[in-house]
Amino acid sequence: MTSMAVVPQKMRRERGIFSSSDDTAMMKQIQATHAPDGREFSVKPLLHIVEDIFLRATAALGMTSIVQQQGAHQAHLDELDEKALQNGFHETIEMLSYNINKISCEMSCKCSGGGDAHATTLAIFNLVSNYSWDEKVVLALAGFAVNYGEFCLVAQLYLTNPLAKAVALLKQLPDIIERADNLKPKFEALTSLIKAMLDVAKCIVEFKELPSQYITPDSPEMLTATAHIPTAVYWTIRSIVACASQIMGLIGMGHEYIASTTEAWELSSLAHKVNNIHSHLMKQLTLCFQHIDEKRHIEAFQTLVSLFEAFHIDNMKILKALIYAKDDQLPLFDGSTKKRASLDVLRRRSVLLLISDLEISHEELSMLQQMYSEAREQPGRPESQYEVVWLPVVDRSSPWNETKQKQFEDFQRMMPWYSVYHPSLLDVAVIRYIKEVWHFNKRPLLVVLDPRGRVVNPNAIHMLWIWGSLAFPFTSLREEALWKEETWRIELLADSIDPMILSWIEQGKYICLYGGEDIEWIRKFTVAAKEVASKAAITLEMLYVGKSNPREKVRKNNSIITTEKLSHVLPDLTLIWFFWVRLESMWHSKVQHKMTVENDVIMQEIMTMLSFDDSDQGWAVINRGPADMAKAKGGTILKSLTDFEIWKEGVQEKGFLPALNDYLHELHSPFHCNRLILPEATGRSSSSIVAILKDGVQERVLCAECRRPMEKFIMYRCCTD
Repeated sequence: MTSMAVVPQKMRRERGIFSSSDDTAMMKQIQATHAPDGREFSVKPLLHIVEDIFLRATAALGMTSIVQQQGAHQAHLDELDEKALQNGFHETIEMLSYNINKISCEMSCKCSGGGDAHATTLAIFNLVSNYSWDEKVVLALAGFAVNYGEFCLVAQLYLTNPLAKAVALLKQLPDIIERADNLKPKFEALTSLIKAMLDVAKCIVEFKELPSQYITPDSPEMLTATAHIPTAVYWTIRSIVACASQIMGLIGMGHEYIASTTEAWELSSLAHKVNNIHSHLMKQLTLCFQHIDEKRHIEAFQTLVSLFEAFHIDNMKILKALIYAKDDQLPLFDGSTKKRASLDVLRRRSVLLLISDLEISHEELSMLQQMYSEAREQPGRPESQYEVVWLPVVDRSSPWNETKQKQFEDFQRMMPWYSVYHPSLLDVAVIRYIKEVWHFNKRPLLVVLDPRGRVVNPNAIHMLWIWGSLAFPFTSLREEALWKEETWRIELLADSIDPMILSWIEQGKYICLYGGEDIEWIRKFTVAAKEVASKAAITLEMLYVGKSNPREKVRKNNSIITTEKLSHVLPDLTLIWFFWVRLESMWHSKVQHKMTVENDVIMQEIMTMLSFDDSDQGWAVINRGPADMAKAKGGTILKSLTDFEIWKEGVQEKGFLPALNDYLHELHSPFHCNRLILPEATGRSSSSIVAILKDGVQERVLCAECRRPMEKFIMYRCCTD
């Protein structure tokens, strides 16, 4: 009921264009002639011929703006010659030619004596009463095209062809070529009106050809259009009569013809009205296209959903549906060869779909490049048997411009793997699927498809950060297996962020990782640590790992630490970023497997490290061997080192780290303030995490220090230093 009420309201708003008291009376007469017999024919080929006649005829009169359109229109004619004429169009023309000639004769007779335009228009409607509205307007245009084409042909050949000259003499046509300046205003107005009539006819034909499976005659958009089309047809045929009258008015005038400004004004007024009608029809047609696009996108989305639920022998159907379904171009860009490639290069391969916008960070891209290159160094290894394809998801609501194109090309050139040749190849339904089913929202995803196109991991980015290519084939089972092999040790915490760490482990050295931004605390801590190491006769190596989202403060600290030789540093801030993003990824991974600080030791340690980073103090972790590890916040660890004389005897009895841990336990106070900012969830893992939060597992986040529930706050952060 609501949608139907929209139609009369919109019709009232457009009353000035489509109706008046006079128009209403006339339209009743026109509607009375409308008695279609159900026989239909394709009007487009006929409309192409009519348009070609108008373009060539008008060009013959020296209208240069029309000549410029002629080349573009030639493509339509070539297509017509190759297809339409081969599909029975000759038979259609034979069937219609009698009526076209009747219309042509009707115009010639009734427009010669300056008769009533509405009466002539009504007579033409009576001739085409058995046809649909789109067929009526095209047939009327065809009848006029015959008269106009013959007139312009004689005018064009008048000076060079004796036959044309003789015909012109009998018709007493003025010398149009020689009197071009005098006749120019009339023909310019005529040309403008012909163009307006063609535009309306094309628009009406487009309404007729809208796909019925996506838009029905009773849809609000079509109801409004259907109500306006008879009026549009009437004013188009009325304009055809006016044009025919102007052409017939030239016959018999000879050299005495004097152009009237009134005639040009009449044509211009009609052109204005017909252009307004076209404008309103085009707005309605645009609404219809939007309706159809929405229906098509819904259908394409549902097809994609069904496709992922079906069984496939390989991954090609899935990849074609996701990337590009047609065979008219190569849809991939090979980052290694810098050439275009077909989807066949991915056939029966494990494919990692890297999904991001055009704002992927330098750090993420740099680490992905490094891991991909390492995997390609030994292509024969099982864990190297995968391909990566970048799917750039861009905002379609804003126009694509040179800035975005350059940004896209810059990223594409930097990537050694495959990418979609252009973002526009990705269908709107695919982008919707990526956002709604895979939960893409700004942060990059790494969706894993197996060789049969099945999604085996909706976001393997965390597995990749933690274990690199060793996580292949990136399934949930593989993730569980890898965690079962892990213990909380320096190798897991630091991975290979610096080759020195593995060397220190092999040499049995004590390793200290520390962080924070307070340079004064860093100075005090590193000096105290070196003194204690000397007194305890241990070999201690220290490495500064800064803070997550490292910015200028961490860069300055690196410089000071290096200059003052306080400890080792990670010179590339990307490695500092990677140290912390791996910890966040461990948290994501553990949460997806429903691990908490209550039931998982590694989760306890991850939460402790994340709370260290979110505090305003420094912190330190000291490790040696597979099990021994001590950790504390900046104030506590510094005090334990300055109090070394108090607990040094325990070093001889228990060992350095057990003695340090015992003293840290003595220093522990029940009064503390730990802050934990949980990293944002991405991809389908976000929905999993939300579900976990809701079922109570993570609703109570326990303090890693005292195991009591932490208070929950919402925090928004923008780190720009």
